[in-house]
Amino acid sequence: MKTLVVGIGGMTNGGKSTLSNSLHHQIPNSSIIAQDSFFKDDSVVPVDSNGFKQYDMLDALHMDKMMSKVDSWRRDPEVFLTPEHAAMSRSKEKVFVLIVEGFLIFNYSSRVYTPPDPPGYFDGHVWPMYLKNRQEMESMGSRIVLLDGLKSKDELLASVYEDVTKEIEKIREKD
Repeated sequence: MKTLVVGIGGMTNGGKSTLSNSLHHQIPNSSIIAQDSFFKDDSVVPVDSNGFKQYDMLDALHMDKMMSKVDSWRRDPEVFLTPEHAAMSRSKEKVFVLIVEGFLIFNYSSRVYTPPDPPGYFDGHVWPMYLKNRQEMESMGSRIVLLDGLKSKDELLASVYEDVTKEIEKIREKD
């Protein structure tokens, strides 16, 4: 069985879900696991010394449950397919694609959303956590492609779709 895992990370309200869902609708044999589905109850999310809830830390999430779901997909990705996606397959040589969507911050200068961050929260917590997590991913040798968040949704989708389809073809050609 051939598989590909695609990670989509970005800032809060930055378009991760939009990009992930659009990609999912275009790629046969694809499934999505969204990190937002694994937040712990608000009452147990850690609070820092300034009283800010620490949503941008792994401790705010049930990562064990998320990883269990990823492991389940790895064992049997066909179970995760909707009938629509199973029917989309254009090739006898199926490559199953898992899109994992999470909340890393990629564009420091344009984080603007409602409600706004409390003063000091982004600079004091969110950005340092992003840098730590990104450095960890890069040190593991993961291939990270940074996107220009100033481009249109259509341009970003086209670029990511092209990259993913190239990876799928490479996987099909192996063996």
